[in-house]
Amino acid sequence: MLQYKNIKITWLGHDGFVIEKNIKIVIDPYKISKPIKADMVLLSHNHFDHMSPDDLEKVSSKNTTIVAAKECMDKLGNIQYKEKTSLMPGEEKTINGIKIKAVRAYNVDKINPDTKKPFHPKEDNKIGFLINIGGTTIYHTGDSDLIPEMNNLQPDVLLIPVSGTYVMTVSEAVQAVNAIKPKVAVPMHYGTIVGSIEDAQEFKSAVTGCEVQIIEKEP
Repeated sequence: MLQYKNIKITWLGHDGFVIEKNIKIVIDPYKISKPIKADMVLLSHNHFDHMSPDDLEKVSSKNTTIVAAKECMDKLGNIQYKEKTSLMPGEEKTINGIKIKAVRAYNVDKINPDTKKPFHPKEDNKIGFLINIGGTTIYHTGDSDLIPEMNNLQPDVLLIPVSGTYVMTVSEAVQAVNAIKPKVAVPMHYGTIVGSIEDAQEFKSAVTGCEVQIIEKEP
């Protein structure tokens, strides 16, 4: 667990996180080990490892607000929630006192060999989240390559993929850190489907100009 300015950031594995400060926000839960009572759930896109019905049942209840990419809205099925709202890239909303801005997330050169299209096409309007909690900003990139929309966002904490294949490679993630300019970077998107702890460690060794924290997965 990482504590930054009284905000607790817990890694659930893959792209999943819990962010806590007077409110419990869960992002992209996948293969989590135990139920979590979330006040808010953020879903970056509709792929099975980000919008998992089994995991949503473990975190969402009649007291939960779901904030998601528009492509997720009609796929919630029987998931319990208090309310739901969608975000398009570039859109910002204040929800439960938290400012959340959607940042576009897409691939530049990670191509699906079956469809001959990117795994995460730009036109799908998949997103990452720039979350402002009391003036502290956390940027979860979602599944993305290094793209112009990221430039100079300057979050306090950056949650960034490092595995390659479907998202940035380690070297691309290092370039992204230089472009985004966070204070702290946390590697993600490894250890579940693709990527390993070695990718996270290589990323940490290669980054200069900001602190890198490798968060141990919540058991």
